[in-house]
Amino acid sequence: MKNIPKPNPGEYPAYAERYMKWIPDDGNLLGHLQQNFEAVKSLVNSLPESRHLYRYAEGKWTIKEILVHIIDNERIFANRALRFARNDRTPLPGYEQDDYVPYSGANDRDMSGIMEEYEAVRKATITLFAGLPAKAIERTGTASGSPYSVRALGYFIAGHEMHHLNIIKEKYKEGFQ
Repeated sequence: MKNIPKPNPGEYPAYAERYMKWIPDDGNLLGHLQQNFEAVKSLVNSLPESRHLYRYAEGKWTIKEILVHIIDNERIFANRALRFARNDRTPLPGYEQDDYVPYSGANDRDMSGIMEEYEAVRKATITLFAGLPAKAIERTGTASGSPYSVRALGYFIAGHEMHHLNIIKEKYKEGFQ
């Protein structure tokens, strides 16, 4: 599998370190993206359907909302990666994740449809990064007022997913082990 070295600090904003820390520094970004998806799928499939709409506290997202949030975030960050890889120098705006969730309709969707979309988006992300030339992986751009390298965006996607996987394990799986 293609080796994509982990980005160095400075290739992403400081806040993103909370996501970068979840992914090993072994260059196996594509493998981690696939393994992460399988881990999320396995965990979600291990939970009873009634848990998919559970909120561990008022104002917190359901598992369905978390999954659709991961999908939305991946689409946005993969689009940024594509644009920067193609040397698009346009500064890209941020997005407010909390504003997306109420309009996602996640809780009205069937989990199988969410997982089908999640898998399709993940395959597209893996294919995008697998097909990028080495020079493209190192290109940079600006999003949300911060610099990102293309590879940092890929690692962000993987680490963001692991962050949420661990939240699901800690806050949602309790009592269902």
